[in-house]
Amino acid sequence: MSPSINVQNLNYKFQDGSDGLKGVGLSLPSGSRTLLIGANGAGKTTLLRLLSGKKLAPTNTIAIGGKDPFKDSLEGVTYLGVEWVLNSIVRTDIDVPTLLASVGGNAYPERRDELIDILDIDLNWRMHAVSDGERRRVQLAMGLLRPWQILLLDEITVDLDLLSRYNFLSFLKRETETRECTIVYATHILDNLASWPTHLVHMHLGQVKQWGPMESFNETVPNRSAENRSTVSWAAESSFRAGKDVP
Repeated sequence: MSPSINVQNLNYKFQDGSDGLKGVGLSLPSGSRTLLIGANGAGKTTLLRLLSGKKLAPTNTIAIGGKDPFKDSLEGVTYLGVEWVLNSIVRTDIDVPTLLASVGGNAYPERRDELIDILDIDLNWRMHAVSDGERRRVQLAMGLLRPWQILLLDEITVDLDLLSRYNFLSFLKRETETRECTIVYATHILDNLASWPTHLVHMHLGQVKQWGPMESFNETVPNRSAENRSTVSWAAESSFRAGKDVP
């Protein structure tokens, strides 16, 4: 079974003493696909970095499969965020097969080939000469080559075109349905996501305002049937009202 994610009364302060997270608590079951939404400064990136073990959380506040992600150096936890996207190697004069081989592509040939197909990657691309969207597709293939148990995604689909993004999210959905893995995905691009998440977490100013399975949100969406509104769209509107903009 893939690890569950449990957070209990998590508080975090930045180096300047300001609050990053305040009293965050949530429980995401094994095999779930969680959509993490909120306005700029809501705390999404801070939470994901703490879950990944890249930042030290207070003792007994975070458990990934019952273990502390910082102290126990968990295997199978993949975090794809801003600093990963800025990795300089993907802007050098290198071809795609060599780049993928450098991160273990030859050890997972079937998975590599599936990602190349899903993300519509041209093996003749030279990384210094591709567009931002093409570069992002190669980066995603690099990040997902090794099978993971927990995948934490922080705004990493912003450069993808509509078809590439759809194929990528469909791949992630199949992953959770066919093997033991769990996903938390922070994004502001909510188009066509109504049927993707199993859970939703809405953050505002370092706090979790609402969280739970999609079914629990469906019950609270006003006039849902009359207006044909999706739960994800309604939650996004709530984020706009709370924070004026969504990052």
